[in-house]
Order: sequence, then structure tokens, then C-alpha cells
Amino acid sequence: MNHLEPEKPRISLLVAAPRGFCAGVDRAIKIVELAIEKYGAPVYVRHEIVHNRYVVDALKALGAIFVEELDEVPDGVPVVFSAHGVPKAVPHKAEERGLEYLDATCPLVSKVHRQAERQVEAGHHIIFVGHQNHPEVIGTFGQVDEGCMTLVETLEDVAALNPANPEKLSFLTQTTLSVDDTKAIIEALQDRFPSIVGPKGEDICYATSNRQDAVKNIAKSCDLLLVIGAPNSSNSLRLVEVAEREGTNAYLIQRADEIDLDWMKNVTTLGLTAGASAPEILVREVVNRLSEYFVVDEQQISTTDEHMVFKLPRGLEAA
Repeated sequence: MNHLEPEKPRISLLVAAPRGFCAGVDRAIKIVELAIEKYGAPVYVRHEIVHNRYVVDALKALGAIFVEELDEVPDGVPVVFSAHGVPKAVPHKAEERGLEYLDATCPLVSKVHRQAERQVEAGHHIIFVGHQNHPEVIGTFGQVDEGCMTLVETLEDVAALNPANPEKLSFLTQTTLSVDDTKAIIEALQDRFPSIVGPKGEDICYATSNRQDAVKNIAKSCDLLLVIGAPNSSNSLRLVEVAEREGTNAYLIQRADEIDLDWMKNVTTLGLTAGASAPEILVREVVNRLSEYFVVDEQQISTTDEHMVFKLPRGLEAA
């Protein structure tokens, strides 16, 4: 008598697009890879180059050494600054020590840095919308003198503001925030301080906005949505929140082995996306894992195409 294996249940898998690496992350990783190629290992990197353990481990295998502070970098070796940006004091300190450094700050973050400098030069106090202790926020605050910028995270923070000169205010935002939450906070700022000055364009980066739109597009059609990303990745956490706001349960996972099959009970349509620091290989890993237990009908649902590419720093193009 033949004992046939039970037939696998069938699920529909909606894979959001755009997803995964953005132009800033792609550029930052290439900078580390090309620096190792040019200078030889080891190349030191201050802070995780991007918030993804798989990416960091892959770069470690090539010869990157990750440290939290410049003090941990020995003399005579190159150092790379992460995509999140650093306070001005960090490159100044590197120059004082004679260290050769490469700045992998995302150009869209650098744009916010320049905006901060211009607003302070114009005599404005900056209200910065962001998450406390996030590296990008620390880096942006470090572009101007202490006391020139105030952080707000919530509508309650806006209500509690008591600026010395309400007529000389401007606002800027972290690039990886929830589009909807940030819109509400900016509207609250504009209601309280009608003369507040904002940037001409959106500070939240194109990739963050696009990935949130892609999740909104599929979430209501899904019983559950998985987001591949790190727990310290702001843009990945926002994708979970976007799905939940649409009424869909969502989980953040770093790797396929974190999927709990109990989550899949009564799931007929599953959504899948990846934060801007997560490589496509991890998406395929998740699909392969699901295929061990289910017959997977995979469909990519695209909301827009991305063609953004950022230039590499001078000296690395021909490395």
C-alpha cells in the first residue's frame, strides 16, 4: 500500500514592487565593496553601513570591520561613514587624525543636512520630525550648533512646543518616516505656526514613499503580510505599520527561518515585501521556504518603476 504525502495547501503570494534595495543603499554597499577592492582589507565602517544583518555579514566576509565610533578605527586605514549620515564632528575628527574616509551618506539625507544649514543661516529654529536616537536624526542634528533644532515625534510633541520666536521656524523630516503620520504632524505644525517654513520638496525619500504605497496597494487583498527587514530599520518598521493601518496583520522578519507556520493558519493570500536595506536574495529565500509547505501561486504587483541611481564618490568609479 502506498503512503502518499498529504497534498500541500495552496496559497496566493502577492509580492509588492517596488521593494528591497533603494539607490542610496545600493550606493553605500558599492562604496564599501569598491573601497576594499581599492585599498585592500581591512576597511573600517563606522556604524552598520545599512540596517541589515545579511548585508553586514557579507561585507565582513570581504574584509569590512564595523565599529560604532571613530576611536575604534586604527591609524592608517580607510574608514567609510554609513548611509544614514554622521554629525559634522566625525569627518572633522577623521581629518585631524589624518584618516582617509569615504562618505556613503545617502544623497537624499545629505540634501536634508544642507537644508538644515541654510535654515539656521537664515535665522530659523528647526523643528525636526523624526525618531529619537535614529542614526539619521543624530547625523542631522550634528550639522548645526546645539540648540538650533528641536525633535518632534508625535502630534502631542507638536502641541507641547513653546518656541522662543514662533515667527522664525522651519521644519525638516527624517527620510524614512511614515508618509501618513508625517503629513499629519506637518499639518499640525502649520496650524500652530502659520509662518513656519518647509522644504520645497518632500524630505521623505522616494523609496520610502514608493514601498509604503506598494504595501497599501496589496494589504487589503491579503490575510497576512510579511516584511523582510531589520528591527532597527526605520523604513521596514513603517511598512509593518502601513499594513496594520490597512487592517492587515503583518510581521517583520529578518530571514525565512523566522516564519512561524502558526501565522499561516487560515491564510489563503499572503503579501510579501522588503525594506530598503533588504536584498532580493532574502525575498527569494522566503519564497523558497514557503514552497516547502505550500503550493505557491506567486504574483508581483507593481505600483511604479524605479530608475534612480546615485553617483559614486570621486576616486571610486574606476576602482
